[in-house]
Amino acid sequence: MSLYVIGIGGTGAKCLEAITQVAAVGLFGEKAIKLLFVDADESNGNLERAKSSLQKYQKCYRLMSGDKQQYNWLKTPIESYGLWSPFGNTSSNKNLASFFNYNTLKQNNPTVGDLFDVLYTKEEREANLDVGFRGRPAIGSAVMSQVDLDDLDEEPWNQLIGQIQADVGSSNSESTKVLLCGSIFGGTGASGLPTIGRLIANKLNKENIRTRVKISCLFVLPYFGFTRSGSERVYARSEQFLLNTEAALRYYVEQAKLFDTVYLLGNQNFSQYKFSIGKGTQRNETHFIELYAALAARHCLRNSSNNQTEVVLISREHKGKLVWKDLPDSNQVKNELVNATRFAYVWLSNIVPELDFAKTQGIKKAPKNIPWFTKFYQSGDLPDFNDSEQQQAIEIISEWCKDFLRWVCDIHNCDGDNIELFNHKLLAPDNFSYSQRGEELANLVVGDSRDSQTRRGDTVQKVQEGLLNIRNMTSPNQGTSGLAKAVYMLCRI
Repeated sequence: MSLYVIGIGGTGAKCLEAITQVAAVGLFGEKAIKLLFVDADESNGNLERAKSSLQKYQKCYRLMSGDKQQYNWLKTPIESYGLWSPFGNTSSNKNLASFFNYNTLKQNNPTVGDLFDVLYTKEEREANLDVGFRGRPAIGSAVMSQVDLDDLDEEPWNQLIGQIQADVGSSNSESTKVLLCGSIFGGTGASGLPTIGRLIANKLNKENIRTRVKISCLFVLPYFGFTRSGSERVYARSEQFLLNTEAALRYYVEQAKLFDTVYLLGNQNFSQYKFSIGKGTQRNETHFIELYAALAARHCLRNSSNNQTEVVLISREHKGKLVWKDLPDSNQVKNELVNATRFAYVWLSNIVPELDFAKTQGIKKAPKNIPWFTKFYQSGDLPDFNDSEQQQAIEIISEWCKDFLRWVCDIHNCDGDNIELFNHKLLAPDNFSYSQRGEELANLVVGDSRDSQTRRGDTVQKVQEGLLNIRNMTSPNQGTSGLAKAVYMLCRI
C-alpha cells in the first residue's frame, strides 16, 4: 500500500516539503509515498524549495539503500509525479480572457459574455495568471471548473490512477490512501481541492475501486498575513483570508461526503510574510503548521478508521507556545526528530571537518589524527577515501543535513509563537566551524529530562569512541555510507 499525496498551490507544496523532512526521520515507515505538485505558478518559490528538498532526500535515500533495520533514517521510498498545471502546456497568454476566449464569447453569446463582465472585472480578466491565481478563489475556480483531462486520462494523472489501481489489486485488507493538501483561503488551493478531489473520486468510481481507496483532505486555515507593496491591482489580500475561509467552510459542509477524512489546521497568531504576487519571490518561511501537516499525513497513512466521514482536529495546551507534548504521538515523534537533528549537527560540526582534514592533509596523516578513519576507509577491502564516489557521498549527506537543519530552524521562527522543541540557534548550519567541534550536543533539545551526569557524558567525543567500537553493522557498512549509518545510530538517546 502507498500513500498518494497531492500538494495544491504554494501551501500544498510546503506541506509536501514537510512530509519529505518528516519521512526522512523514519516516521512514515517503509511504505512508499508518492507526491504530485499542482500549481499554475510553475516557478513558485515554495514549490522550488519543496522540489529541492525532495531531490536531496532522494539522492541520500539511494546512497543509503540497503539494510535499515538498525535505524530509522531514510526508510521511506518517495517518488514524484512532478508538477501539473491546470493550464497544461499552453503557450498562449495565461489569463481568464484567453482561457475562456472572451472576445469570441462576447461576439457569439453576448448574454454569457455580459455575465462574465459582471463576475470578473477587466483587471481580473486580463491579469497574468502565470504567477498563479493571485489569492482569488473566484479566478481559480473558473479555471479549475474546466478541468476534465478526459476523466484523468492525461499524464501525470493516468500514471497516478494506474498505480492506485495496481495498489488496490495487490493489497489485501488495507485501503489505499489519497491525501490532498492545500490552503482553504488562497487561490490555487481553495479552488483546486474540491475540483481535484471530485475528479479523483469520480474516476475511481468509474473504475469500480472507490470503496477500496480512502480519499482524505487537509485544509490549511489562515496562519500568515502580509502587507501589500507595489502597484499590482489583482493580488492576494490577507485581510480577506478569514472571509474566504468562512465561505469555503460553508461550502465544504455540503461537500464533506466527498472525503473520508478531513484534517483542519490553522493558527490564531499570523506570521508576517513578505508580499509577493508569485513566482520565485513567493518563498515563504517554513512554519510549524507544516510540521503538523506532515504528522496529519502520517495519521492518514496509519488510520484504519472505517467511519464514513471523519473530521480530525488537534490543539495545543497554550496559545502562543508549542512544546513536545503538543505534537501527536509526541514520544515517538520527539525520539525520531531528535535522533535526526543530533546526527545532522554532529555530521556537519564534527565529521565533515574531520573528513576535510583527511582530504587536505592527506590520508597518511588521517589515522593518527582521526582514530576511527581506518574503520571505514583505506584498510583491507574498505573503500579508497579519495575515490570520487566517496567524496560525492560526503557532499550528498552534507546537503541533506543542511537542508534538514534549515527546515528545523525555520519552524522555530514563527511570529507570535514560542516554539520550544530545539535550541535552534545552535543548529543554524552557518554557525558551524571546525573549532566548535559540536560541543553543544547535549544542549540541543528543549526540555531534555536526562539527569545532569548523563548530559555531561553526552559529547561528540563519546560518539567518536563509539565509532571505534561499532559492532553488528550489516552490509553495506563501509565507506561514507557506513560511517553515516554508524553516526546516526550513535546519536540516538
